[in-house]
Amino acid sequence: MPMPMRTRLSSLLLAALPILAAGPLAAQVGESPIPQSTRQAADRLIEAALADTGAYTRLGVLVDRFGPRFSGTPNLERAIDWILSEMKADGLENVHAEPVMVPHWVRGEESAELIQPRPYRLHMLGLGGSIGTPPGGITAKVLVVSSFEELERRAAEAKGKIVLFDVPFTSYGETVRYRTGGATAAAKFGAVASLIRSVSSFSMQNVHTGAMRYDSSAPRIPHAAISVEDAMMLHRMQDRGDTVVVKLVMGARTLPDAPSRNVVAEIRGREKPDEIVVLGGHIDSWDVGQGAMDDGGGVVAAWEAVRLMKQLGLRPRRTVRVVAWTNEENGTAGGRGYAAAHAAEIPNHVLAIESDGGVFKPLGFGFTGPDAGLPLAQAMGKLLDRIGSGAVHRGEGGADIAALVRQGVPGMGLEVDGTRYFWYHHSAADTLDKLDPHELAQCVATMAVMAYVAADIPDRLPRGTPEATTP
Repeated sequence: MPMPMRTRLSSLLLAALPILAAGPLAAQVGESPIPQSTRQAADRLIEAALADTGAYTRLGVLVDRFGPRFSGTPNLERAIDWILSEMKADGLENVHAEPVMVPHWVRGEESAELIQPRPYRLHMLGLGGSIGTPPGGITAKVLVVSSFEELERRAAEAKGKIVLFDVPFTSYGETVRYRTGGATAAAKFGAVASLIRSVSSFSMQNVHTGAMRYDSSAPRIPHAAISVEDAMMLHRMQDRGDTVVVKLVMGARTLPDAPSRNVVAEIRGREKPDEIVVLGGHIDSWDVGQGAMDDGGGVVAAWEAVRLMKQLGLRPRRTVRVVAWTNEENGTAGGRGYAAAHAAEIPNHVLAIESDGGVFKPLGFGFTGPDAGLPLAQAMGKLLDRIGSGAVHRGEGGADIAALVRQGVPGMGLEVDGTRYFWYHHSAADTLDKLDPHELAQCVATMAVMAYVAADIPDRLPRGTPEATTP
């Protein structure tokens, strides 16, 4: 007796399933580009990271033993020596340092005192790259403005004054313009020095430093930050009609470039060792605080990610390389030096990952690369959904990997809950106690999974088109 039409169709479909599963339709119905063995390794990395407090312990040693690690200082070089020794003890491969010349700015003795309408020692920090004052300092009336536009409107009042930019924090990209360009803007109108309200979203009289720049359009004048509270106070005084006079003393000077080093270590790939996934953070910090959040935690998270691969016996298809870049804060010489030293390898860099936003609760990654690579990056991120750090979207990579990204290497920047990042950024408050061991462990897991999976999947992420600039 012939089978009913519905039964015959069902039988044909069942017979065809093995063929369909092996063909192009499989990808259309959700076949993962990530092999099961890679997925299992990702789970093992997450479990190992969350069960281990080694990252927090190691970060504590780094920041407590060596303190702030500013370019050109013995602290930085001693920290680099220690990292090299520890990486070798961890059994990582090809551990070595790569020489880089870095800027050497020295803060010197500094102070800012309110002379009128009452004596008061202001909370201040010179900004990196600033010139100093004459030995006796600069004493002058203060003109407080809230924007570059207000300064232009009041240009006639700026001559011979100290200009203070009291600009509330909106976003880092918007507000940091006053730190980088405030001195030149004020000098164009005859100011003798410039101050900024610290670039910070919250303050308890902690002052935030950072790099500034001069250009050839105006004379160079001293440039410093004062606390949010002090800037607001001086603004209120001016609004009441008080004459505000400040004495600024800065012993800042720039010395010849100094020798430093990037630190490099690897797990060599089992099949394609010449193809490289690089991850890391910057080992230098500003000369205040401990640089625990910015960026000791980023360095340690990347380092521990690779150490866990070694500990678990995981050797991916491609090489995973961890780098502790030097001199991100006031020059990015480390990132540019790495790109120059590895110029011949750049076409074989599969992915560059950086952590430089603090090691708070990880959320995912900002991705820089061609549109064709985003779906694969997002599929990789889904392996982190179990710890809530798998989101991958268009975003920034980071300063240290920028030279690689410009050459077409896909880049990823670790994104975290940044609610408190600019409370502590570039200030004396950037210390270990601000970080949570479990959140740091989650950052380790997130970095480890993304790096390992990118190094182990059969297909590499599509590359972008190199820019016309050189690394």
